Amino acid sequence: MSTSDPKSRTRPAPDPSSMPPSSWAKRTGFRPNFSGETNPSDSAHIALPPRPKDPDAHPDLEAGRPRGTSAVNGDPTGAKAPSPQPQPPLEKDQPVKRRKDSDGLPKGSGPAQNGHALPPPPPSEPPNQPRRLPQTGDDDGFVARHSHMKYELRDTPGLVPIGVYGLQHYISMLGSLVLIPLVIVPAMGGTHEDTSNVVSTVLFVSGITTLLHTSFGSRLPLIQGPSLVFLAPALAIINSTEFQGLNGNNFKHIMKELQGAIIIASAFQALLGYSGLMSLLLRLIHPVVVAPTIAAVGLSFYSYGFPVVGACLEIGVVQILLAIIFSLYLRKISILGHRIFLIYAVPLGIVITWALAFLLTEAGVYSYKGCDTNVPSSNIISDHCRKHVSRMKHCRVDTSYALKSSPWFRFPYPLQWGTPVFHWKTAIVMCVVSVISSVDSVGSYHAASLLVASRPPSPGILSRGIGLEGLSSILAGLWGTGTGSTTLTENVHTIAVTKMGSRRAVELGACILIVLSLVGKVGGLIASIPDVMVAALLCFMWAMLTALGLSNLRYSEAGSSRNIIIVGLSLFFSLSIPAYFQQYGISPGSNLSVPSYFQPYIVASHGPFNSKSGGLNFILNTLFSLHMVIAFLVAIILDNTVPGSRQEPGVYVWSDPEAARREPAVTKDYELPFRVGRVFRWVKWVGF
Repeated sequence: MSTSDPKSRTRPAPDPSSMPPSSWAKRTGFRPNFSGETNPSDSAHIALPPRPKDPDAHPDLEAGRPRGTSAVNGDPTGAKAPSPQPQPPLEKDQPVKRRKDSDGLPKGSGPAQNGHALPPPPPSEPPNQPRRLPQTGDDDGFVARHSHMKYELRDTPGLVPIGVYGLQHYISMLGSLVLIPLVIVPAMGGTHEDTSNVVSTVLFVSGITTLLHTSFGSRLPLIQGPSLVFLAPALAIINSTEFQGLNGNNFKHIMKELQGAIIIASAFQALLGYSGLMSLLLRLIHPVVVAPTIAAVGLSFYSYGFPVVGACLEIGVVQILLAIIFSLYLRKISILGHRIFLIYAVPLGIVITWALAFLLTEAGVYSYKGCDTNVPSSNIISDHCRKHVSRMKHCRVDTSYALKSSPWFRFPYPLQWGTPVFHWKTAIVMCVVSVISSVDSVGSYHAASLLVASRPPSPGILSRGIGLEGLSSILAGLWGTGTGSTTLTENVHTIAVTKMGSRRAVELGACILIVLSLVGKVGGLIASIPDVMVAALLCFMWAMLTALGLSNLRYSEAGSSRNIIIVGLSLFFSLSIPAYFQQYGISPGSNLSVPSYFQPYIVASHGPFNSKSGGLNFILNTLFSLHMVIAFLVAIILDNTVPGSRQEPGVYVWSDPEAARREPAVTKDYELPFRVGRVFRWVKWVGF
């Protein structure tokens, strides 16, 4: 990357015949924006040469680009392209870093562009043959992205800066880390103390698995944590009929069942990665498949979001509005060089709304004469109290005693809830979900690498990362977090907004997270968040997850009618088919034993599959009631069977292993520490 000011330099329009396109983006004219904003000037000012105007060029609505033009470096050129202009001489105070032959580029490469040698043009191909998408060669997108970042992957600015930025990274993702335990533990019948303990366990496991991933996984600065992908199947297992009539501690019984299913599914995911099968699966996974699959994860929880918020509108709606105002209307406001409102939209919303709820509680707004929230609903005789008990439990901030009952120090340990219980029917459901989790991580790896690394990882490095995510989920199952561990999709948004891509910052933040997990009061404080605030935050988080999933379409030809139909069908059937399974066999006046927002997850007891095998019925009814599974199946079948050009479905450009091994920068980005990679160099499908 050149150290000169990009504003002071004008790049000549290259000759298309002398410079081959090095990626799909160059041929289609796709111009990526890695700043996280729609306006490049908001984050970094990158001077680009003006596009030549061609009055004869008309937009091609099918392909999403002007007709009769080809793209080189993102700029359309064609028959009327201007001739190359001579490069202006550089001033003496403008040093330029040039790659030498020892950097991995072979001698005899093409002419230099922006200080980087270009590979020689590929041999001409016979007509009517699809052009191969090269895995090597410099892409202007890879060069320009670094000007958006304050610190890149291997940068170490100092102990204090990386500590501040690392803590900032985790605080900005607080909602993704802690909200899942606040949903599943009460659903399992757990107490506030159980919720506090699970939250502390999640923080501890997240810190451990993040350190493992940044050291022995993909080595990208990606936080590992409880995945929303595992939330829906976990709720389906929790609300299955076999756990409805349990005597004693339902929480521990159900948690041990979840642990067993997660451990088996995680072992399957580790096998998928370390065996190299993930590299083969990558050939079928395109952005058109990833986008609706991840979007369906966020859309699937619409039945839980606002119905719970409606129990206390004056608090829940304020929480949602604050998150929207901070992340959208105030996103450009910078304080001391940091976009405080955009980075900390969720934590700031929690603090302000929690303070409002405290004031309303102390003012007696939610106090009703003769009513006590500690009395079980079944024992309340007064109609007056029965009418307001739900409002009191959801709105008051003093109904939880988690903070008072939690100890100051607590060390989470494996098998703290007991020995896991293994059943094949729940394990198969979780194994299918682990594939969806791997698909989610593929998009996160690619987007994060474009922001912080010298090049995207190779398919072997990606397989290594998926394999380690499987091992991390095994740890989550042993410790008992209730869900598997995976790369949090919100990582990409956080990196783009904070412009912090340092691996050391994320690792130091993980160490801080481990220390905080040992303080029991931290888990107790988080467990004290009122239910309505949790639901309001999840509305925002699920909407963000849906948008981040759909953003993968920027790597494809979004204007293609083929892609539009595939994505539309995937999203529609991901909502409609599960609705059929969830409503099958339920009469309108039936009185179910679970709240209305959990009714979609009891489908295993009344679904259309009703064979003699109860376990098979559970698997099929549960899987076909999961929105993300339907979206994935529809998208991957249509995308790989419907004819189309090589560019239409989009491609995730991964680095060629041989070319990446010859480049010292790529090797330093992804090579395993302590020379571990040299021992396993013969395993080509999990490394370079």
